[in-house]
Amino acid sequence: VQLQASGGGSVQAGGSLRLSCAASGFTFDNYVIAWFRQAPGKEKEAVSQISISDGKTYHRNSVKGRFAMSRDGVKNTVYLQMNSLKTEDTAVYYCASRLTSDSIETRAGKYDSWGQGTLVTVSS
Repeated sequence: VQLQASGGGSVQAGGSLRLSCAASGFTFDNYVIAWFRQAPGKEKEAVSQISISDGKTYHRNSVKGRFAMSRDGVKNTVYLQMNSLKTEDTAVYYCASRLTSDSIETRAGKYDSWGQGTLVTVSS
């Protein structure tokens, strides 16, 4: 299982970025792909997740209405569209995968595979 995250960068507050997570080595439809982030000095936290099979998504409260996830089954890629970015969104963002289940899982330890991080910096 391999996950390749990309799309990070530097933007001003109010701007947008789209992160991508390209997956390979497993049956894409059977998984949940999540985005976590870790800001300097803080613990890793779950941001958003999507069930590949049915497209159901979850977002933490602080990003609801600003972030959206989507998936492309042909490219085996999920996207995190981040709009109206705030300085507090600054972090290294990681994508991670776990087998599909009906439950929302925000604990990082429950995810089996991780991509490398991509840095998002939001300036005021």
